[in-house]
Amino acid sequence: MYDSSPRPVDEVEAVVHRYGDMLFRLCYVMLGNEADAEDAVQETFISYLRNTPTFKEAEHEKAWLITTAKNKCRDALRLRRRRPQISLEDLREPSYEPPDSSDSGILEALMSLPEKFRLVLILHYVDEYRVEDIARIIEKTPSAVKMRLQKGRRLLEEKYRKEYL
Repeated sequence: MYDSSPRPVDEVEAVVHRYGDMLFRLCYVMLGNEADAEDAVQETFISYLRNTPTFKEAEHEKAWLITTAKNKCRDALRLRRRRPQISLEDLREPSYEPPDSSDSGILEALMSLPEKFRLVLILHYVDEYRVEDIARIIEKTPSAVKMRLQKGRRLLEEKYRKEYL
């Protein structure tokens, strides 16, 4: 449901403070870099302001924001495939820096997974969504989510073991 009246500033600020970090983490993992993740989060909140959706519960608002952010990331990935770009880091002389902790290896392994597995793993383990909630967000059945979690864990373990152990 959409309302045409503008939201109060303090309400918008509360939503940004409540969900901004979570959306940034999701977008960062989907897109692989900070600048694109910030852009996707910003576009998500712009959609929130423009559409002014009203929600019965905070969980519906959170699910709407996650779905919108996921779609903004997919749009950015499609654009990236159509118009490949070279980052400034790639233009510099390559250097190897060993990961300073095991977390960076896990993050790199997670980032290398296909989006459908990466997304469900993040929603389940980082944002602590239940399988049923994830199914509603990504519009799949709970059994499909369970299968993606199972296969995603297996792929993540294989990639991590191969690269970092």
